[in-house]
Amino acid sequence: MRSRTRGRDRPRYHHTRLPFDARREVLWLALWTHYFHRLVSPADTVLELGAGYAHFINHVRCARRIAVDVWPGLEDYAEPGVFTHIGTVTDLSFLDDESVDFAFASNLFEHLSQTMFAEALAQLGRKLKPTGSLTILQPNYRYAYREYFDDYTHVTVFSDVSLCDFLEAHRFRVVEARPAFLPLTVKARWPVHPLLVRLYLASPFKPFAKQMLVRAVPGRSRDSEG
Repeated sequence: MRSRTRGRDRPRYHHTRLPFDARREVLWLALWTHYFHRLVSPADTVLELGAGYAHFINHVRCARRIAVDVWPGLEDYAEPGVFTHIGTVTDLSFLDDESVDFAFASNLFEHLSQTMFAEALAQLGRKLKPTGSLTILQPNYRYAYREYFDDYTHVTVFSDVSLCDFLEAHRFRVVEARPAFLPLTVKARWPVHPLLVRLYLASPFKPFAKQMLVRAVPGRSRDSEG
């Protein structure tokens, strides 16, 4: 199924900065198998924001899968059974309120202004169930400052501290923060193999890790509790 709204397309971005790479398929299948599957129940509705090539959402196993991106090419990569919506993440009006169990965004919010990020969080606050959660995976400027602006579409800087504070300031409560979770890119010279991904996730040592993982739930910030 597909849904389309008007959105700003960046047709050349996926040809220059982010061409399709089969290694990402290997990586995301291993990440789902060895990490993310434990966060999702079979009866859940899962929403991926900024889904791109649908590497994550295609591997998710749950009752309902939804993918959102401004890039129309998403429709060509999402597998059957994934509902695709072409539009901005700041307008999730196509979804029912309190209908999403698990929302996920990988390498998305550094491409948005803080205003747009706040709008997306406000939307998610309404669309997530009271028991729902948001998981964010993206570059940690603390470790990736040398490469951060190699991507010309990066507009906002976040470290693990500032991202958590931003979420808390916008009515999300952080329940887990891993400052160094994964390497920055699959473009490095070392191979991407399921066993290596599994060992990397299990290891307390994370060499070359420059991406952070933050999980949050709708709720009061730390400052409002007490």
